[in-house]
Amino acid sequence: MKLPNIKILDESDKILRTISNDVEFPLSNDTKQTIEAMITYLKMSQIEKYAKKYDLRAGMGLAYIQIGIPKRIFVIVEELEDGSFKDYILINPKIISHSEEIIYVGEGEGCLSVNREVDGIVPRFARITIEAQDLEGNKFKIRVREDISIAFQHEIDHLNGILFVDKIDPKNPFKDADKYREI
Repeated sequence: MKLPNIKILDESDKILRTISNDVEFPLSNDTKQTIEAMITYLKMSQIEKYAKKYDLRAGMGLAYIQIGIPKRIFVIVEELEDGSFKDYILINPKIISHSEEIIYVGEGEGCLSVNREVDGIVPRFARITIEAQDLEGNKFKIRVREDISIAFQHEIDHLNGILFVDKIDPKNPFKDADKYREI
């Protein structure tokens, strides 16, 4: 595998605070190639030999804004138990429903744009249903839960100019941890 030429912006870059624009269809070939490059990058970051070779931090999601393009597109690459990957490509995503239950990642959320350790909990819905479009512009709905639900919400926040660190109470990073379920 060849590492794609993708530059992920650091949290200090002000474009990450931009609200991304809706995507028009049909997608350009350039847009489709960029989506494929993002997926390849994420897979390589999760495969130990490539992560070591290219000094990559493991990541499972990437929003277009993180590479400096304010379009409402994100990808998630989930490594399955058998070592294969499931790719999610969401264009113009909207959360249309969510659970009442709130969860958080016990070891803390991470982000390829935040190159530092951040302690604290980020409250997220345990389950969400999203409406989005695929590469051809067809609308679809997907219901996700637990860690994938957290990843989707994290990436949708990016599309709205929000970083996960914004959701941590700076005075009390573990505030309300007893009210939510840790995963």
